[in-house]
Amino acid sequence: MSMLRVASLLSVVVAVMLAGRAISAQDKYTVQVPDGLAFSEFRGYENWEIVSVSLAENVMAVILANPVMIEAYKSGIPGNGKPFPDGSKTAKIHWKLKKSTEAPASTSVPDVLHDVDFMVRDSKRFPNTNNWAYAQFNYDAAADAFSPEGTGSDCGAACHTLVTAKDYVFTAYQKK
Repeated sequence: MSMLRVASLLSVVVAVMLAGRAISAQDKYTVQVPDGLAFSEFRGYENWEIVSVSLAENVMAVILANPVMIEAYKSGIPGNGKPFPDGSKTAKIHWKLKKSTEAPASTSVPDVLHDVDFMVRDSKRFPNTNNWAYAQFNYDAAADAFSPEGTGSDCGAACHTLVTAKDYVFTAYQKK
C-alpha cells in the first residue's frame, strides 16, 4: 500500500473518530421540555447579569436575568406593583456543594452541575400561567447531557403562586 493511500486512509479514520465524538456530545440547545420551553430560548444566559445567589440543603445556585429583566428590576419592579415586561427571562444554575480543600476557613464551593432552570414572561404564549413559563433541565455529569424535567411550561406555576404579589418571582434584585 502506498504512503499516500495510507495517509488518506488515516485521515478518513481520524475524521470518522472525530465525527463520532461530535455526534455523541450533546448540544444543550437542542433539548426541550415536552410541550414546553426549549433550552435554545435562553441562548447566552451564561453571560446575563447576576441577580442573586441561594443555598438550599446541599445545592447552591446563582440566579441570572437577561437585560430586559435587569432594567425592570432597576426601575423598581416588582416592588412598585408593576409586572415584569414580556421578554423578561431568568436562569437559575444549581451546583452540588463540596468543601474547598484550599480555602483557609470552612468554605463550600460549587462542585458538579445539578440542573438549570428557566423562566420567561410572555403574555401571548402563556396567559394560563400568569404570563410566565418555566423549565428545568437536569444535568447528568457522566453523560455530559441535559434532560428535561416534567412536561409543559407550567411546571413551576403552582409553586410561584406563593409570590403572586411579587409578579410570581421569588428572587429580589440584590444591591451590589
